[in-house]
Amino acid sequence: MNRTSIIALGIFAAILAYFLSFGADSTRRLQAGFYSLISPFLKTGSGLQKSITSVSSGLKTLEEVERDNSALKVENRSLRATNQALRDVEHEVNRLRRALAYRERALFRLVPAEIVARDSSTWWRTVTINRGKNDHIESELPVVTDEGLVGKTTTVGDNISIVLLLSDENCRVAATIEGSKEQGIVTGERVSGSVTPVLELNFLTRQANLQPGRKVYTSGVGGVFPPGLLIGTVLSFRMRELDGQARITPAVDLSHLEDVFVVTGNK
Repeated sequence: MNRTSIIALGIFAAILAYFLSFGADSTRRLQAGFYSLISPFLKTGSGLQKSITSVSSGLKTLEEVERDNSALKVENRSLRATNQALRDVEHEVNRLRRALAYRERALFRLVPAEIVARDSSTWWRTVTINRGKNDHIESELPVVTDEGLVGKTTTVGDNISIVLLLSDENCRVAATIEGSKEQGIVTGERVSGSVTPVLELNFLTRQANLQPGRKVYTSGVGGVFPPGLLIGTVLSFRMRELDGQARITPAVDLSHLEDVFVVTGNK
C-alpha cells in the first residue's frame, strides 16, 4: 500500500471515529441536516419522474386519439357512401314522379321506354329503346321526356327501336317561337362525340331578331310532331344573306337520357 492510500485510510478512520463519538441527539441532528441538504435534489428527481410519467401517459393518449381518428375516418366514408346512395334513390324517385305526373297530364297517349343502348360512334345521333312493334311502336313517332322533345323513331323491331335524336342533322322539325309569328326548321349539327351539339333554327326572316331565352316549340307542320312540344330556347340570332338563323339550346339534356316516352297518338 502506498503512502497516499495510507493517509486517505487514516483520514476516513478519523472521520468515522468522530461521528461515532456523537450521541443519539447529535446523530439525528446530523441526519436532519444531511436530508435538508439533499432534499432539493430529491424533489427534483421526484418532479422529473412525474414529468416522465406524464409524458408517457400523454403518449398513450395520443395513440388512443390516433385510433379514434382512424375509426372516425372509416365511419365518415361509410356515412358519405350512405348519403350518396340516399341521394341517388331520391333522384330516382323524383325522376319517376315527374315522369308519372307528365304522363297523367299529357294530351297524348304515351308509351314509356328505357334507353338500352347508345353507340359511341353515333352518340349525338341515335339511341336504342326497349319498345317495338309488340308495344304498338311504329316508325316516325315522336319521342319525348317531361322536359321536351327528344327525337323520333326510325327503325322498329319487335322489341326494340332506334330513335333519331334532335341533334342529328337529318332530324328536321317544323318550329315556332313563343310570342312571335316566326316559323322555321330546326335541325341538328354534325359534331364530334366530345362536343355537345347546338340546334339550328333556319329559314327565319331577317327581321326576326330573336332574343336569347325565347322558347321554341313544335309547330305541327309536317304531321310527324304534334304542336306544342318544347324543343329548346334561343341562344343567339344572326342575319344571313337571304334569311335569319337562330341557334337553339335543346330543352332535354340528350347526353343523360334514361327514360323516354313514345307518342303514339292523341288521348
